[in-house]
Amino acid sequence: MTTPPAIDVRALTRVFKNGPRAVDAVDLEVQPGEIFGFLGPNGAGKSTTILMLTTLLPPTSGTALVAGYDIVKEGRHVRAAIGAALQEAGLDPLLSGRDHLFLQAALHSLPGRERARRVDLLLEQFGLVEAAERKVMGYSGGMKRRLDLAMSLIHRPRILFLDEPTTGLDPQSRSAIWAEVRKLAREEGVAVFLTTQYLEEADALSDRIAIIDHGRIVAEGTPVSLKAEIGRPSVEATAVDAVDNSALADVLTQFGDEVPARSKGAIAVRLAHGTVDLAEIVRLIDGRGLRIAALNLHEPTLDDVFLAKTGHSLEGSGGSVESAPNGA
Repeated sequence: MTTPPAIDVRALTRVFKNGPRAVDAVDLEVQPGEIFGFLGPNGAGKSTTILMLTTLLPPTSGTALVAGYDIVKEGRHVRAAIGAALQEAGLDPLLSGRDHLFLQAALHSLPGRERARRVDLLLEQFGLVEAAERKVMGYSGGMKRRLDLAMSLIHRPRILFLDEPTTGLDPQSRSAIWAEVRKLAREEGVAVFLTTQYLEEADALSDRIAIIDHGRIVAEGTPVSLKAEIGRPSVEATAVDAVDNSALADVLTQFGDEVPARSKGAIAVRLAHGTVDLAEIVRLIDGRGLRIAALNLHEPTLDDVFLAKTGHSLEGSGGSVESAPNGA
């Protein structure tokens, strides 16, 4: 018997009054135990999609089943089945970590004995036992994010929505969040719907990824398959003097199609024949008397996929491109 999707979205659309189609006929599925990365630039429709799937915003049209329940007609059942850790954690600085978890458990109507067990378990799971009685005003950013994630899990949700869960965290705190997310999916079968501004995070965690731009899904697949679409490596060069950019572009475009560069002021092409042309590229650059400040070879990454599909880098991904013509 086929297991139904944890999230099943069909032609989901949201149009704001006197505004654009923030989400435009989106189709997607997320399976139980799957980590689904949802990427897009600011204003692409990520947050609007999450608000609809968590019943905080009604769609204009289309349908979505979350845990088998209709987000419009069965919102109460949807909310009982999901957990959500959104960008802004709703924490009270005057309450302790333990107080927050008990309050969340009460809101979900957990029985008293079960409530205490879940609180103790989650404090241990997220490394908050020593800080459990301290007021949240004294927590670090990483501790607050771990507490927020623990609160979202108090009622054992089947689906977890994480909206940029590690933004601003140090590498150690980010790694701890990654480990917990993997454990939830792999060991407990929780479906995780993840948005992130870090492409390396999406690459490391996600089983599948969808890229949304201007409200529409422009790419979907596993990280490996999406990078395979780009396939060929790219070479990027930066001239010492910007007046040489035209001549530099003339050289590089003999070996492939120009693509958006990662570095400001650089020229980049996707190599038609892979790395075999590198020596010839260097010879021609030298023959033209062009002075080069940097010459880099890039294997395909999710940032290349993002550039190719949207024409610009994802905020926070490390790219510096603000806009560029749409790629493949």
